[in-house]
Amino acid sequence: MFLPLDGAHAIDAKKYKYDHRKTFISPGTIALKVLITWLYWDAGYGKYSDPLQGWTLNAKPLPALDTYVRHTVVARIMYGLLGPSGLRLMTPTVVYAEMFCAPVALLGSLVGSKRIVYATIIGMCSIHIGIAFTMRNTVLLSSVACVAWCIFLPSGVGTDVGFSSESKHYKRVKLHQHGASTWAKRHGLSTLIIATFACGSVWFEMFSDQCNQSHKHIWSTLLHNRWNVFVGAEEYVTWEIAPGQLADGSIVDVWSKSDEVNWNMPGAGAPCTSTARAGRWRSYPYLAELEGEDGEVLWSYLCRQWDEENRVHEAGNEGKKLLKFNFFMLQADVKPNMGFSATRKRLIHSHDCLSKTNFVEKDDGNETFDFAKGEEL
Repeated sequence: MFLPLDGAHAIDAKKYKYDHRKTFISPGTIALKVLITWLYWDAGYGKYSDPLQGWTLNAKPLPALDTYVRHTVVARIMYGLLGPSGLRLMTPTVVYAEMFCAPVALLGSLVGSKRIVYATIIGMCSIHIGIAFTMRNTVLLSSVACVAWCIFLPSGVGTDVGFSSESKHYKRVKLHQHGASTWAKRHGLSTLIIATFACGSVWFEMFSDQCNQSHKHIWSTLLHNRWNVFVGAEEYVTWEIAPGQLADGSIVDVWSKSDEVNWNMPGAGAPCTSTARAGRWRSYPYLAELEGEDGEVLWSYLCRQWDEENRVHEAGNEGKKLLKFNFFMLQADVKPNMGFSATRKRLIHSHDCLSKTNFVEKDDGNETFDFAKGEEL
């Protein structure tokens, strides 16, 4: 879609002479800028319209940043320096930065002001770098977001930052000019594809029904262009554990792949859903409502994974075979001054790795272990 045919760095660039310092404009680059502007506006407006006003000065009981900036060493240092009042004052700035920085960058590009463009890019990248340092599991997300902002960089950025210098050769180059018919011929297909996706996104967000928005349809992934997360203050934190019994009688945590079951908050007092998931998909626990064959496949995977990673089929490792486990979701309310409430636990699923009928009601009267405590009955 974004193949820069007829551009300075395109596959057919040898046909023409170009000034490589110039910004290449195509339907793809325009659409990407508009998409980034929409995503940030949508994210900012979602925070602005939060019914609980978690991103305002009047947030009760806690502003959003007070609940999110708790997850890393840098976050705790920041919390100690700014305190609850400082974070309360900083919270609304995130909303307006997300809503207006991208439009300002577009305006700067339109009027040709590099200062405006550079200021907005530096500002938004600074926010993302701050997120990477203060929230767990956001480094990759923040890095991708910073790369996306490179599309707004103006022409001559290499010269501006000292990576390159002007060449007299470019002053003698006669640029190849294209007429409207040539432009349409080269960019007509990409324009059509982009317009199709844009119309599809509008249909998906405004007119499609719940069935069409199911994750089972590939178009749900292709057309879902929203980033409406972190729209409110985090009222509680969640994490999971899965105490399981091995063939040798020992109790392990299948979820965190640990030989010990720890009911305390993971992450040095800064838990989150993914803190102790040991590299698994973040949304795995959210599929817990699956039943029947789908549920059997979902939970049996943990049995197979444990057995494979512990090589139970090799001689001498038979005692490490996983027989059964209980999957718990734990939750604690976020309190002021970096505090958390007492932990609540909820049993999500009990699974017998040796059975193929875990979703058929049966009497477990012969149970010999209390997985909730890891103790023998």
